[in-house]
Amino acid sequence: MTSDVCGGDPVGGYLDELFGLRGKVVAITGGGGVLFRTVGRALARAGAEVAVLDLSGPAAESAAVDIAAEGGRALALTCDALCRSSLEEAAGQVLGEFGHIDVLINGAGGNRAEATTASERSFFDLPEEAFRWVFDLNLVATVQASQVFGRAMKERGEGVILNVSSMNAFRPLTRIPAYSAAKAAVSNFTQWLAVHMAQEYSARIRVNALAPGFFLTDQNRYLLTDRGTGELTPRGARIVEHTPAARFGDPEDLVAPTLFLLSDAARFVTGVVLPVDGGFSAYSGV
Repeated sequence: MTSDVCGGDPVGGYLDELFGLRGKVVAITGGGGVLFRTVGRALARAGAEVAVLDLSGPAAESAAVDIAAEGGRALALTCDALCRSSLEEAAGQVLGEFGHIDVLINGAGGNRAEATTASERSFFDLPEEAFRWVFDLNLVATVQASQVFGRAMKERGEGVILNVSSMNAFRPLTRIPAYSAAKAAVSNFTQWLAVHMAQEYSARIRVNALAPGFFLTDQNRYLLTDRGTGELTPRGARIVEHTPAARFGDPEDLVAPTLFLLSDAARFVTGVVLPVDGGFSAYSGV
């Protein structure tokens, strides 16, 4: 037997009340990338208006088109998350277009080959410039965007900041010292900022982070799979062996955790770093 209330959908209505983002304005740095392009489309389906910020203007425009195809309202902005004035200009454009800012997702980040150890590049020879670039892109960009967009949340007395940490913050992976150190710092900063915003400005401002496991992106695809055959590399195979879910993550796997942390359903959740990793962080290897 099914229940019907005046022809409506009581279950759907309840879930929308819990997890819906209707009328919320979400700004996403790195929004033109593989992972947060998918998240942006999902946010639009949940009722949000989305500002896509990306260093690549064409990538931002393409993601905005995808969001519009889901029936959402989107704004594409070329923005350098490492440049404070660029972030401030973008925040002004978001406020001018939508009138307010409810959510910031700090999706900008990544690694660089020159900051990765290899047979031809020992730890002792890692260039300082490459190490600093990776650290700045992952941590400093997160801090700066939180300052710029968080100020608008402070003025309203409410808002949500969602950072992006990594499995590397739990246990550093081989070969990528700059990225591992930066993501550990992002986790620590997330906890610090959650307390600071709540105590100094408003308990209605929440700060959390996702810690994705291993997802195939443009940056890591050919570290984990062979360019010619598509088969797993030895590194990729070891990752899957240590992931109880026995696969890499799909961008869609980030959608529900993101909706939860951004929605009113998580109104008592702040200062957490949520693994989305198929069990990787729980498995000892034995």
